[in-house]
Amino acid sequence: MGRSVNKVTLIGTLGRDPEVRYMPNGNAVANISLATDESYNDKQTGQKVEQTEWHRITIYGKLAEIVQQYLKKGSRAYFEGKLRTREWEKDGVKRYTTEIIANDMMMLDSRSDNMGAGNNFAGQGMNAPMGGMGNAAMGNQGMGQPMGNQGGYQAPPAQQHAAPQQAQPMTQPPQQGYQPPAQPAPMQQQQQPAQQHGSYQAAQQQAPQQPAQQPAQQPQQAPQPSNSFDDFDDDIPF
Repeated sequence: MGRSVNKVTLIGTLGRDPEVRYMPNGNAVANISLATDESYNDKQTGQKVEQTEWHRITIYGKLAEIVQQYLKKGSRAYFEGKLRTREWEKDGVKRYTTEIIANDMMMLDSRSDNMGAGNNFAGQGMNAPMGGMGNAAMGNQGMGQPMGNQGGYQAPPAQQHAAPQQAQPMTQPPQQGYQPPAQPAPMQQQQQPAQQHGSYQAAQQQAPQQPAQQPAQQPQQAPQPSNSFDDFDDDIPF
């Protein structure tokens, strides 16, 4: 005897909601009625005639629970299985029925609307930490500002040292309006007698090392203004 094939493939519409029951071992069993349509032309009338065939399908196990959850009356689905005939006795009479045992099922109705909503909701939840990271990056930029303020604070001491270096010697006449620097004024009063045609920085270095020479240099500088005026009078032709 050659190889035999017992295979059924059906595509149709459910005529009612699936009927599910559970066996003593806990396995689910679902029974559905599937309608398939076919049409032909009547030779006598020439009109198109549609004919509906009802198929009883039995599903076992996990697939039965899926059918109960996702299929209902009016749903279109694809079933693949085999034919099986079973018998039972009722009122002393044996009865027989042939049914389809489905082992594969595919839903043909579109469920993209319901599933798409869930996917979009999950996508929004993943995008919420990048926005937060963008705010964190702005906070890091703000932390760099104090470094700029520290650099600006170092500029005033450089200008204060530059001002005493440009101070003019004490031999100039008072009419020129000599004005000593504001901040290091106490230090300049002690160092001015020792300064003669020199810079302010040289006087700061010599003042602590030669405290005894300051009184001796003051009498020598005193007659300088008078000598300069005598030479100026000798040049007058009158």
